[in-house]
Amino acid sequence: MSGKPKTVPSSWKQVLDAETISRCISRISYEIVEKDRDVSNLAIVGIRTGGEFIAKRLQQRIEEIEKAKIAFGVIDITLYRDDLSHQSAQPTLRGTDLPFSISGTRIVLVDDVLYTGRTIRAALDAIIDFGRPSRVELACLVDRGHREVPIRPDYVGKNLPTNRQEFVRVRLTEMDYSTDGVYLISENEGKR
Repeated sequence: MSGKPKTVPSSWKQVLDAETISRCISRISYEIVEKDRDVSNLAIVGIRTGGEFIAKRLQQRIEEIEKAKIAFGVIDITLYRDDLSHQSAQPTLRGTDLPFSISGTRIVLVDDVLYTGRTIRAALDAIIDFGRPSRVELACLVDRGHREVPIRPDYVGKNLPTNRQEFVRVRLTEMDYSTDGVYLISENEGKR
């Protein structure tokens, strides 16, 4: 952490605290292992940026459970977004890091919040550019609904019904916050 930790505005409504997030990570990790006990071909891939931190925690927890090394990578979907032509500013590329062969690998793709499904669609396109996995599963910390494409997660920490005028924000210690939390905020707060 660099300097004083960041805090969230007091008007944000906390829906998951640090302990609940930790339990969600553990539960999802066990579910991933139970789906296929052979983790030798498993790779956890986080979507930059929020998904990468949740993915890293999942990878570490599965390694603790299985006492085995689990492949880890991150994927940058910036150039795969379907709204890229609508953005006025130049996109910021943070880079993809997949230090293993995608082909034939069981990939668990991880994002922090699942909403319309467009981010996941873009991530699938990006992964396929690197090879053909044996299968791709989806894990998310929060599923808030409102799909625009037919995508459904395999593993969910918390289903959180929302309306379209609300935003879900995940804040983690890896982002220089003092504690982990998931927050529900109004449309006006979300624009800050």
